[in-house]
Amino acid sequence: MATAKNFLGMIFGASLLFSQGARAIESTPAGANIAVPGAAASEEKSELLKRGEYVARLGDCIACHTTPNGKLMAGGLELKTPFGALYSTNITPDTQTGIGKYSFEQFDRAMRKGVAADGRNLYSAMPYPSYAKMTGEDMRALYAYLNQGLAPVNQPNKPAEMSWPFSMRWGLSLWNWAFLDDTPFKPVTSQDAVWNRGAYLVQGLGHCGACHTPRGIAFQEKTMTHEGSNGKLYLAGETVEAWRALSLRNLWTVEDTALLLKTGQNRFASVSGNMVEVIHNSTQHFSDGDLTAIATYLKSLPPGENDLPMPAAPVHVATSTVPTKLFSTRGGLGYVQFCVDCHRQDGAGVKEIFPSLAQNPSVASSDPLTLLHITLTGWKTAQTAAHPRVYTMPAFSRLSDQELAEILSFVRGSWGNNAQPINASQVKKLRGQLDPKVTDSSQFETPRLANLLSQPNAEQLIRGMRLHLETKALLPQNVANALNCTSCHLNAGTVADGSPFVGVSAFFPSYAPRAGRIITLEDRINGCFLRSMNGKPLPVESADMKAMVAYFNWMKGETKPEDKVAGRGVGKIDMTIKPDIENGKKVYSAQCAVCHGKEGEGLMQADGRYVYPPLWGDQSFNIGAGTARTYTAAAFVKRNMPIGFHEKFPLGQGGLSDQEAVDVSEYFSHQPRPDFAGKVKDWPKDKKPQDARY
Repeated sequence: MATAKNFLGMIFGASLLFSQGARAIESTPAGANIAVPGAAASEEKSELLKRGEYVARLGDCIACHTTPNGKLMAGGLELKTPFGALYSTNITPDTQTGIGKYSFEQFDRAMRKGVAADGRNLYSAMPYPSYAKMTGEDMRALYAYLNQGLAPVNQPNKPAEMSWPFSMRWGLSLWNWAFLDDTPFKPVTSQDAVWNRGAYLVQGLGHCGACHTPRGIAFQEKTMTHEGSNGKLYLAGETVEAWRALSLRNLWTVEDTALLLKTGQNRFASVSGNMVEVIHNSTQHFSDGDLTAIATYLKSLPPGENDLPMPAAPVHVATSTVPTKLFSTRGGLGYVQFCVDCHRQDGAGVKEIFPSLAQNPSVASSDPLTLLHITLTGWKTAQTAAHPRVYTMPAFSRLSDQELAEILSFVRGSWGNNAQPINASQVKKLRGQLDPKVTDSSQFETPRLANLLSQPNAEQLIRGMRLHLETKALLPQNVANALNCTSCHLNAGTVADGSPFVGVSAFFPSYAPRAGRIITLEDRINGCFLRSMNGKPLPVESADMKAMVAYFNWMKGETKPEDKVAGRGVGKIDMTIKPDIENGKKVYSAQCAVCHGKEGEGLMQADGRYVYPPLWGDQSFNIGAGTARTYTAAAFVKRNMPIGFHEKFPLGQGGLSDQEAVDVSEYFSHQPRPDFAGKVKDWPKDKKPQDARY
């Protein structure tokens, strides 16, 4: 018989399971037959299989019994335990390698008592102590589906690789004697049907305690329910496979908990780790009644001893305020460089895309394990019907232990999180356990904004950096649209192939074909104000221009005019590729509209501030900007858009094909946008590029 997900860590919940509606729990005897009389036999059999499929789907059987790209329910997935490796078994109806020869009684015994058809004891990675609470009706439906609703797959099971003495299965009989209570679930008469349904799903079929209840010395759940002397430990949180499965007691509102189980996110958090797959394969398919029942039961549990109080509503930071240490500490500047583009200065994230960090349970937890795990190995959203597109955060394992400790300590101390700081030794310890890999092969050494603080002109440099990051807010008289320098020069000019500022000032003064003359760095900066930001030039002798130039000079480092800087600019794209504007419209709708708006209007917060800039219209760049040209825009898009698309450091950026990049760039660059009066002076000596708009 199969193993289950006891050892698979989950950030928010465990695999939950089954049934239809929030009705009262029937007390069908374990071995009872379901009558299928005469003419109705075929129809009732079909309904039985549908119900069994629902049990299997919502029980997340697929997660343990199907390998990536493997055949459905054929087993073979490695399950790591503290004592060695187990492999999930084939539960298809194949008579040689699966469960095709199991009688219902044998199946029922395996599910409730952990004893296989041949008499072997099963390891408790198969959560039979929880399944023992199942009703006979549920058990029979599952048996029917596995035997009649699946295609048989002839795939031999892999033997367990457990160390001695855990390889000796006879000891499991003693374990069962000590810890197995196979009493079926009994409804609590003082509670209503909704609460009892939730209790049944969570305690039994859902086996939520397998990950979220602390374990004893024999690796047993210290309590199987919220009742009894150890009841306060039930679902109180546990560490599983270097993830912290959080306490499920006294969660948010019933509606918020049900929404997270249905969609993978709610107003407070998004799931991560193995819970992503649980939501995808399992809980998103629950009926609304079952989701409400589960959430109702969990909400009824009193907080655990170490539980933080759950906020009644999401935290909203005043629009004019940012953490006081954002620009004055190494952790704050590290956050600015690597996190702000997705999680924002106010920690609010981007609704339905990137999670809020303000009082996020994984961020504010007394145990930072999950936060560290995500940062070192990456993250992705759950793919659900409500949110079909998957967004990713790449691994930040290339940052040093000290850098990560600084950034995460800043996050844990901001926006009301009030959690203890993290030290470099904690990061080092988990890095050693996980052995995370660098997620792309780029050799670009990103300059660290945190190092600005050690410079003698730190105040000026940070002002210059902020002028690139917050251009519209800090220079409203010079910016006439919704763009900032960082709209094109990603992460304040520190991303390879994202128009980085690294080494740039070493190449000025230089000849500019568009101007037909030698230009200074100040000229180049003002060109962006005039074109990309459709605004007015900044006085060359102003303190702000000097601060911007100082920031460029700091980013120059040791670069000399004759040097080649890896990652400089945005790269090139083949100009022989012919754009298909109709396909470009489709690519835009599928990949770009979520951040830049269906009509290119950009993405705004409720207070009117832009999160991501418009790509056309009055608030976008004018016709004189480089990105108004198809192939210039395509080179940038190819390497930098969309963000959160895969695992490339630091923004999960890029991923479209060359053809897609050209098509979508042709589409958005040729949409209506402001004119540029100075265009008549462009390219006075040199040949215009073939994609020039005028």
